[in-house]
Amino acid sequence: MAVPTVSTAEDFYAPPPPLRPDAWDLIPPAERVIAYLENAEKRGLPRPEGWQPDVLLLARVDAGRWLAQCPLCQSAQVVSPADPRFWCVDCQPDGWAPLRFPDDVAAVEQLVAAEPNKARRFWWAEDDTAWNRPRSRGALSPKEQAERDAPNEGGEPGAPGNPENVGGW
Repeated sequence: MAVPTVSTAEDFYAPPPPLRPDAWDLIPPAERVIAYLENAEKRGLPRPEGWQPDVLLLARVDAGRWLAQCPLCQSAQVVSPADPRFWCVDCQPDGWAPLRFPDDVAAVEQLVAAEPNKARRFWWAEDDTAWNRPRSRGALSPKEQAERDAPNEGGEPGAPGNPENVGGW
C-alpha cells in the first residue's frame, strides 16, 4: 500500500491490533474517529444526529493531514474528502458540521507533496480565518532555497542549514 501524500481519516484512524486492518472498512470515514476513541478509551460515545445549523467548516492540510477544527472548543481531528462531515469527539455538539474541501483535492495534495518533510506540508483555503494561517505561501527566494537545501552535516538543532530546524529550542 502506497503511503498517501496527505493523510485522511481512513488511514489515520486505523484499527489497532489485534483487529484486522480491514475491520473498519464499513465505517464511514467521518465516523472512524469515534471508533478510534471508543477503542482507545474503552468507552462508548453518543452518535450525532442531524446537522448543526449555520455551520460550515473549512478543511486544511496541517502537517501532512487533512484537518478540521471545532468552532466551539478548537479541538482538531483528521478528516476525509470522501466523507465531508465533522463531529467533535471532545465537546460533542448536537450534530454533524459539513466540511468544505477545495474543488481540486488532488491538486492541493500535489502542491504540498513538493515539500519533502511531511511535517511541513500545510495548505489553507484562501478564506480560512484560522489564527495560524500564514500569508501567501509564495516561492522561496534563492537564499531561502539554498538554506533549505544545504546539508546539515550533524550541526546543532536549530542551526542555520539544519533541515530539521522548526524554530524550537
